[in-house]
Amino acid sequence: MRSHTSKSDLFKGRHFEQEIIILCVRWYLRYKRSYRDLVEMMAERGLPIAHTTILRWVQRYTPEFDKRWSRFATSAGSSWRVDETYVRIRGRWAYLYRAVDALGKTVDFRLSPRRNVASVKAFFRKALRSQRQSPDTITLDGYAASHRAVRELQEQGRLPALAKLRSSKYLNNLIEQDHRNVKSRLGAMLGRGVELMHRIRKAQFDVGALTTQGQTPSEIWAAVLAA
Repeated sequence: MRSHTSKSDLFKGRHFEQEIIILCVRWYLRYKRSYRDLVEMMAERGLPIAHTTILRWVQRYTPEFDKRWSRFATSAGSSWRVDETYVRIRGRWAYLYRAVDALGKTVDFRLSPRRNVASVKAFFRKALRSQRQSPDTITLDGYAASHRAVRELQEQGRLPALAKLRSSKYLNNLIEQDHRNVKSRLGAMLGRGVELMHRIRKAQFDVGALTTQGQTPSEIWAAVLAA
């Protein structure tokens, strides 16, 4: 028996068809479009939708879409490049901790109001839970708190003692470049939605059993949500 709400129940009671809701949320998360841009795009298709309605859809369905896609996520590699960047969320500055593997696949991300040892540890704990495996190599920048956090996690047995810890600005160029793809779209409550679309672009989900060749993105999304 499924442990989650069925696709039909997920959209039950909405005034618009589920395909329209999925399309608006997907386009908002994927492209640099405002809610009012989407209102105009839908109006050209004969669909009068208020921008506040689309806003509510994004807030309601982004966590659900992320959860359903995550069931098909593939694991990242064992060489993690970890870095943090400064982002503005709802008028406040925060630190976005992220990691990618040697091929650029996303490992995980976490927003934190502070840049310190505790924040680095929290990020690694989250990444270890999502990946269900530990890294063999961890590449950091020169920030002392990050190195201390990794050493303490190794002492506590949360990270392998034999995991190689290194500091390299050159090797971390990969994660710094990857930051740019999500920072421009990051907003309140949308962190995982933006990251989800970024991971889909990087083909980090195994949905081959649900799809057939030639299907449109909308058809693929429908298949994932219905699974």
